[in-house]
Amino acid sequence: MHDVLRPELDAGLRTFALDTSLAQPLLDYLALLSRWNATYNLTAIRDPHEMLVKHLLDSLAMQVHVAEIKTLADLGTGPGLPGIPLAIATPSLHVTLVESNGKKARFLREVGRQLKLGNITVVESRIEAFQPGTTFDAITARALATLPLILQLGGHLLGPQGHLLAMKGADFDAEIAALPTGWRVQAIHPLHVPGLNGQRHLLDIARVVVAA
Repeated sequence: MHDVLRPELDAGLRTFALDTSLAQPLLDYLALLSRWNATYNLTAIRDPHEMLVKHLLDSLAMQVHVAEIKTLADLGTGPGLPGIPLAIATPSLHVTLVESNGKKARFLREVGRQLKLGNITVVESRIEAFQPGTTFDAITARALATLPLILQLGGHLLGPQGHLLAMKGADFDAEIAALPTGWRVQAIHPLHVPGLNGQRHLLDIARVVVAA
């Protein structure tokens, strides 16, 4: 699988201005995911090329927007998306992977061991029950829920200057209109994911700053 996917992954990394040396650990992660998926059904996507595009490249498309922050909580991360690819590509970023499903949490811990990822923490918990005693620079949730529900479940994890970075397709106006009081859209970043048909956007949601 590695040899077949490597050229397309290298090209995708160059598109994102990322070093192609990242390809090997990313493919190692994909190989682990494929192996575990055969037994534990961690993701519905099983075709290796589809996994490359919809899992790796789709996750990495937002890397430029987390490159300067220090802490990220990936809520309902499932098999580690987008958190694991972002952690591999951004060693300075500490990613907390929040996942309530025991099988998926075990897989995430195994990925951390196998790939020697010192910048991830796996938390086996429901999002609303996670009380870390600290806050994060950003939270993300790739396919979890609507924007209002993500904030309802995980807004407590953000400090005053924290951001929700949510990946969405093309139809998100209704979700923005339903944002709870005290939150606003700070930016909408169109994303280009090589090999993916359809639009992708990263929505940057922040607290409304009340003037003193």
